[in-house]
Amino acid sequence: MIADKQQSENKGQLPDFVTAEGGYFLDLYWNDGDDGIFQYETRWAPNTEIVEQIAKYYKVDFTLDYEEMGNGIYGKITYKDGVLTDIYLEEEDFETYEYDEYEDAYHFEGETYEGDWEILETLLERKISKVEN
Repeated sequence: MIADKQQSENKGQLPDFVTAEGGYFLDLYWNDGDDGIFQYETRWAPNTEIVEQIAKYYKVDFTLDYEEMGNGIYGKITYKDGVLTDIYLEEEDFETYEYDEYEDAYHFEGETYEGDWEILETLLERKISKVEN
């Protein structure tokens, strides 16, 4: 299992059959909750090509939520029936809300939020809804 190998070698891993370069899986674990979510980290950007190769190999669909806020990256990739869709926030999306240092809060559409995650999810869900309709 690549999670065990990653832990013993203390470096990122890829399945043996993957031909893409980079995009190694780090800090892998299986969340056994209701959804059975496989979680991991990668560096700088989502490793879309690798996850797509794995999905094709095992003939499965997937949803990949990703974020790297230091680089302004926040999005969701879906792979269903061989079709890859990547929906993500762009610079203008991040400009629709602001952080108030004095209040230690975010302001978005007349509302105040303690953190920006709810805002980001709202913006992303709106984009997803537009694509689906």
